[in-house]
Amino acid sequence: MKSNIYMPRTYRKTSKPKDLYCYEIKHKESDLLISSGENLKDTALKSLKKYRNQIEEYIEKDPHFASALIPYKLLKSAPLITRKMQEAGKVCGVGPMAAVAGAISQFVGKDLLKLTDEVIIENGGDIFIKTKKTRKIAIFSGNTPWKDKLILVINPEQTPIGICTSSGKIGHSLSFGKADAVAVTSDCAILADAVATAVGNMIQSPHDIPKAIRYCRKIKNIKGLVIIKDSDLGIWGDIQLEDRERNTIEIR
Repeated sequence: MKSNIYMPRTYRKTSKPKDLYCYEIKHKESDLLISSGENLKDTALKSLKKYRNQIEEYIEKDPHFASALIPYKLLKSAPLITRKMQEAGKVCGVGPMAAVAGAISQFVGKDLLKLTDEVIIENGGDIFIKTKKTRKIAIFSGNTPWKDKLILVINPEQTPIGICTSSGKIGHSLSFGKADAVAVTSDCAILADAVATAVGNMIQSPHDIPKAIRYCRKIKNIKGLVIIKDSDLGIWGDIQLEDRERNTIEIR
C-alpha cells in the first residue's frame, strides 16, 4: 500500500467565487470549502458532523467497512449515506470508502440546497455543484505539461453535478495506479468518486488510457472523463475544457 504526496490546499486562495459567500468548515478528517448563495456556515457544519457521525457509528458496528477494497454486503442497519457509498463501489468493484469524499460533498450539498439555490462544495478535489451561472474548475495535475493549464467548464444546465478527482501521485487517498489526475463527472458525486478511484487504479502508463476510457463508457450515469498521465491527455464524454488562454480544447 503506497501513500501519495500530500499537497497543502493553497489553491483555495484563488478558488473562491466573488459572487457567493465562501467559508471553510472542518470536522475530524473532513475539510470542506463551501460557496453558497447564503451564508450557511453553521448549518453546513451541523450537516457535516451529522453525516460523519453516521459513517463512524456504522464503522463501530462493522469495522470492515473502513478497510474493504472491494464491495461487500452491509448490515441492514446501515444508514443511507453508507448504503450509497456501497452501491457506488459495487458498480466499479471498489470498497465503499473510495466514495466517502464524494458522499460527504453531495449529502451536505443537498442539505444546503434546501436553503439556497446555489452551492459549490469542494472536499479535497471532490466537488458537488449546483450553479446559476457558468463556473470554471481547474484540474490540478502536478508537475506535468498540463500543470495549471486545464479548465473544466461547467454550465448551469449540467448541474447539480459531481466532479471527482483521483491521483496516484498527489493527495491522501489510496490509489494503486500512477495517474497524475483522473477527473470524472456524474449526476451523482458518490458514483463519480468511486469511478475516479477505479479508473485511477487502472493507469500505470499512458498506454492504459484507451482501456480506461472504454471501461468508463460502459458505466451508466457517468457523464465525462479526463485522464492525465505524464504528457498524455485522454478525454471522453460531455466535457468542455479550456486552457488558461481561454482556448477551447477540441475533443475527438
